[in-house]
Amino acid sequence: MGPIPLFSIAALIWGSTWFAITFQLGSVAAEASVVYRLALAAVMLAAWCLLTGRSLRFPPAQHAWFASQGALLFGLNYLCVYWAEEYIASGLVAVLFSLIVFLNLVGVRVFFGTPFNRRTVVGAVLGVTGITLLFWRDLAVMQTDALRGMVFGIAATVFASGGNLLAVRNQRHGIPLLPGVAWAMTYGALTIAVVAALNDIVWSFDPRPAYILSLFYLAAFGSVIAFAAYLTLLGSIGAARAAYVGVAVPVVALLLSTVFEHYQWTLPALIGAALCIAGNVLVLMPQPTALKR
Repeated sequence: MGPIPLFSIAALIWGSTWFAITFQLGSVAAEASVVYRLALAAVMLAAWCLLTGRSLRFPPAQHAWFASQGALLFGLNYLCVYWAEEYIASGLVAVLFSLIVFLNLVGVRVFFGTPFNRRTVVGAVLGVTGITLLFWRDLAVMQTDALRGMVFGIAATVFASGGNLLAVRNQRHGIPLLPGVAWAMTYGALTIAVVAALNDIVWSFDPRPAYILSLFYLAAFGSVIAFAAYLTLLGSIGAARAAYVGVAVPVVALLLSTVFEHYQWTLPALIGAALCIAGNVLVLMPQPTALKR
């Protein structure tokens, strides 16, 4: 499967998870919901690996890398997103998370020596500017406790970027994608279970269909399918360009909101969407070697 289909799968699915997460907030602690989601996703992936003959055995030293990737990319990243949405609008969280394109650009340069690509940098600037315009209304009506939500949103972005770099490391060492993700999600669930114990949360479960169906969707589609597509894309085009999914996701979320929640478009939002599309074209087009520094 090529980069554009992989990019589309990740962006379309993750664009819908913003809405699905709202059904997870409320009666069940965020820590518990994240543990349920990751544990269910890990079981699904492990079962698929066993059914398709993929080995889940790895040397003990590799498990340290799985644990690090899982804690950052899945556990702490997810938890901080859930926490952020308790204090600020999901649109503002999307603006903060789009900064991952810059973090990944710097990360792959520092840790892997990957040179900056002019087209990718320009695309990243266009995309983040577009996301800011798309959610300008959310930025303009921040409430008093918005700072706490912004801290969580920035932390989620940093954790996700760190997890991306660890995923690059694992793929470069020939670790099979699906078995590696199954272990990483397992460790991510364990990480948040420890956080839950430290926070002394009350473990509960919401038996209502909305919670159960959204949990299954977030685990099966938001975690398993979307991450499989995204990490395959990351291995194909690199962490810097793959991170642009973080810019496309909120655009998809707004399109879905237009259909299901009657989102009202403004001139800044339309300009922002156009900038995001332009950035997408720049980032996903084949990158000539001559443009690299």
